[in-house]
Amino acid sequence: MKKRVATLLTLALMASLCLGGCGNAKETTNEGTAEVEVKEDGAAAEEEAVDETTDQTNAEEKSAILVVSFGTSYNDSRDITIGAIENAIAESFPEYEVRRAFTSQIIIDKLKERDGLEIDNVEEALDRAVADGITTLIVQPTHLMDGYEYTDLADALKDYEGKIDTIVLGEPLLTSDEDYDAVVKAITEKTASYDDGETAIVFMGHGTEAESNAVYAKMQDKLAEAGYENYYIGTVEAEPSLDDVVAALQEKGSYKKVVLEPLMVVAGDHANNDMAGDEEDSWKTVLQNEGYEVECLLEGLGQVPAVQDVYVAHTQAAIDSIAK
Repeated sequence: MKKRVATLLTLALMASLCLGGCGNAKETTNEGTAEVEVKEDGAAAEEEAVDETTDQTNAEEKSAILVVSFGTSYNDSRDITIGAIENAIAESFPEYEVRRAFTSQIIIDKLKERDGLEIDNVEEALDRAVADGITTLIVQPTHLMDGYEYTDLADALKDYEGKIDTIVLGEPLLTSDEDYDAVVKAITEKTASYDDGETAIVFMGHGTEAESNAVYAKMQDKLAEAGYENYYIGTVEAEPSLDDVVAALQEKGSYKKVVLEPLMVVAGDHANNDMAGDEEDSWKTVLQNEGYEVECLLEGLGQVPAVQDVYVAHTQAAIDSIAK
């Protein structure tokens, strides 16, 4: 209809211009104008169609990042460690909704009973993602290593491969050599003021029966390679043990003081009790009985920005893997 009206207007204008003696030039121009008007209408319609398609696509595609942690019942430590990692990931990927899940049902139950705080376990979080129509789910664990818990998490995700279009599992903290180097740099910079030659800086890890327990020996090797001779790694439940650490300190023979800090994401039960507790078998008490002055730093790795950056980098790698 617009084309017909435009043509009629053109003919009328042509007749008028012909009376004025310059019709040919204006005829070309006005025909061109009428043609452009038709094309603009078509482009507008096409643009509207594209917008509708885009809206439909956006409505259908929902992405989220599920941050999975062992968990802790120590509220203050949780907020500044696990919470800090989650916040760093959320700030780095604002286009994703960031969700939380814990793997320890004991901690989940305790928090619900004691504080009225409800946190999903992994299965609940995955079921919730399905119910909410999440189509792309990045699962980023805060685990230190590729141990039993990480393997269990990977197995759990397999059951949801047909329920969620895309599920990708990120890597734990200590995976590549670059990860080890970054963590070594982070913990030594954080404790540099204690490294005076008379003080041993001892990090207490959890330990595991899995082969991945080798991360602790590798961390010790990385510290030695970087020239940090006064740094030691031990574990609560595996090797190297506290006895191994004490033997190493005595062999050095020059230490008067020991600084203890957890090599764990949070400063939870192990840090507060096994490391810094007053019981006779705590690391603090054992080392005091050996004649050392002992200072305990109740700070989890999750508090360290450089460690948070490693988790962010692993999340980015998981996202990037989708396009490959």
